[in-house]
Amino acid sequence: MQTIAKTMATRLSAYEQEQIESLVKAGVYLSASDFIRESVRDKLESIRIIKVQDVDHETAKQMVLGYYQRQGKAYPSDAAADLELDLEQVFSIVEELSRQGRLGE
Repeated sequence: MQTIAKTMATRLSAYEQEQIESLVKAGVYLSASDFIRESVRDKLESIRIIKVQDVDHETAKQMVLGYYQRQGKAYPSDAAADLELDLEQVFSIVEELSRQGRLGE
């Protein structure tokens, strides 16, 4: 699969340019373009939109239980993101399953 790259222009302050150039000179990045590409990827990943399914409590509970059986240990936030469930709902279910002794530690 071939991807088409596009060029985008932006203005940076002299200070920002100097900081990027220092990182390139220090060998942290191959070039200013390398820094910018990685920065954009990091930012896009950090604001990734998470879809949330609208499922009833029992369905969500079975999904969460199955998730932890497959994954072992995981943070509830990871389970919520991976299963596309509401974070508060997952926290509530994890507490409930833990009280029932159906989850490990």
